[in-house]
Amino acid sequence: MSTSRLAGFKDLSVAQRRELVAAHAGADALSVFDPHSGLGLEQADHMIENAVGVLGVPLGVATNFTVNGRDVLVPMATEEPSVVAAASNAARIARVRGGFTTSSTDPIMQAQVQIVDVADPEAARLRLLEARQELIALADQQDPRLVEFGGGVRDLVVRLVDSRVQRYVVAHLVVDVRDAMGANAVNTMAEAIAERAAQIAGGRPLLRILTNKADLRLARARAVFDAESVGGAEVVADIVHAAALAEADPYRAATHNKGIMNGITAVVLATGNDTRAVEAGAHSHAIGPDGRYTALSRFEQDVDGNLVGTLELPMAVGLVGGATKVHPVAQRAVQVLGVSTAAELAEIITAVGLAQNFAAVRALATEGIQRGHMSLHARNVAVAAGATDAELAAVVARLVGDKAVRADHAEKVLGELRAEAGR
Repeated sequence: MSTSRLAGFKDLSVAQRRELVAAHAGADALSVFDPHSGLGLEQADHMIENAVGVLGVPLGVATNFTVNGRDVLVPMATEEPSVVAAASNAARIARVRGGFTTSSTDPIMQAQVQIVDVADPEAARLRLLEARQELIALADQQDPRLVEFGGGVRDLVVRLVDSRVQRYVVAHLVVDVRDAMGANAVNTMAEAIAERAAQIAGGRPLLRILTNKADLRLARARAVFDAESVGGAEVVADIVHAAALAEADPYRAATHNKGIMNGITAVVLATGNDTRAVEAGAHSHAIGPDGRYTALSRFEQDVDGNLVGTLELPMAVGLVGGATKVHPVAQRAVQVLGVSTAAELAEIITAVGLAQNFAAVRALATEGIQRGHMSLHARNVAVAAGATDAELAAVVARLVGDKAVRADHAEKVLGELRAEAGR
């Protein structure tokens, strides 16, 4: 079995890394990852309107991941230094105790039909529920292919929503979208039933669109991080304290959850999925029953003193349709992951989110976030100042050693090095 434990991977050339990744995944040659071979202008023009170019984002591969007993290399698209390295290091620690265990619910998405100007909302709600089978059948007629593959409408839910204007009747179509993200399918269904639903309710249909609060489509990941590998009992205890603050304090929770999304968004983007939909679903899920924004993850200490991390959140991603089937780099990224279902993709993404979160909280609870992050950020600063490949290592070493990772200091250091070289 191929292993994701690729020691020294970061020290290899780009070409050597590609060879290893392709061999691990049994993938085709990864030349599509070259900027000139990936997404072209013609394809971009088909994907969005008014296209004028293509924006490149660094694509890395996180190593060391074991998910449900399978080793996997994880493509991550991000501009932020330290994200890929942090995820890889966290996955290495998780390997000691077997890696990540994941699970997920059925791929259920919901669409809403807003009905306004209803004279008797309570009675209208019951009338719509009485017509449940009729409305479900009408919705399913819009996507017979989805139904053929085992998906389709599972339920009709009707809610009454009080607003500052009036009480709205809101019908929810609960749809199993199989391996699709599902937005197009559920939106089409909502539009198809809107007029009939409004007629039954005695009102006028207005909005008919999916909700990105995908709280029926959850992915979960957990891992045991060996206490000794984490840094000892004191570090474990401090990580639990740090996580507890994120649970209790919305100000800490916002950045805590951002750390989770550093990993999640990078994989979602690499696989051509909708980053905004996933982010909206995640942050809405972070609002607890009491209406307070809180941490998405939890960290505890088990009976053996090890750190246990868990994460559960909505994960509306797909392998069918959208950019995943159009973008050549996204297609190859999915091939590298070796996933065949949207559920498997969602679970791996969630595992990466937990790994990223663990790495950030561990850094905060020990050396502070800046030491590792700024060491990697120093490369960007040095390059921006004009350092060549031959000068890069020396400039970075000075910036980190001087604890001054700034553009003005990089220019000063570069000038000094060149002056010394010219003597």
